[in-house]
Amino acid sequence: MTDYTARRPENAASEPDAQGAADAGTPQTEQEKIAALVETLARENAEHKDRVLRTLAEMENLRKRTDREVSDMRQYGIASFARDVLAVADNMERALEALDAELRETANPGVKALLDGVELTERELLKVLDKHGVKKFEPRKGDKFDPNLHQAMYELPDPSQPAGTVAQVVQPGYMIGERMLRPALVGVAKGGPKASPANDNPDS
Repeated sequence: MTDYTARRPENAASEPDAQGAADAGTPQTEQEKIAALVETLARENAEHKDRVLRTLAEMENLRKRTDREVSDMRQYGIASFARDVLAVADNMERALEALDAELRETANPGVKALLDGVELTERELLKVLDKHGVKKFEPRKGDKFDPNLHQAMYELPDPSQPAGTVAQVVQPGYMIGERMLRPALVGVAKGGPKASPANDNPDS
């Protein structure tokens, strides 16, 4: 008699196990997807944070640069005008130097009053320039020649003066803030001994 009882295939017993394994693998796949998404979001967040920090740094640098430019404009914006005004101050100084003490003593009261007025005007002009950051400086005889402050007009043969020092001041110089507005015009000694290091900074 033939046994028609359904026989389970040999691999039938493993089907539920395979399905279970497949079901068990699904949560792992989802976790990997979530982990990958979190990693992507974290990377994008770091990139955005870096961009924000860079933008903030650029804005801060721009602010500092703008503040510096505004400050420079306030301090040095009058440089061209001040340079023209110096010509007026020079003419006043030359006019006063043209009259020696003897001539002033013998001048009549009207001329003396005029000279006093010119001197007062010159002092007021220098005060106004100083108020706006323009300061006069005049090297002394014997100071070491400094190309950053002085402009040599000629050389004076003088063995009694150290070579390379200021022998004569032709015209005073002016600074505006920390910048040179006009160098002092000087004559430089030639023929004497070499300037000593002590003359490098006579004001110290």
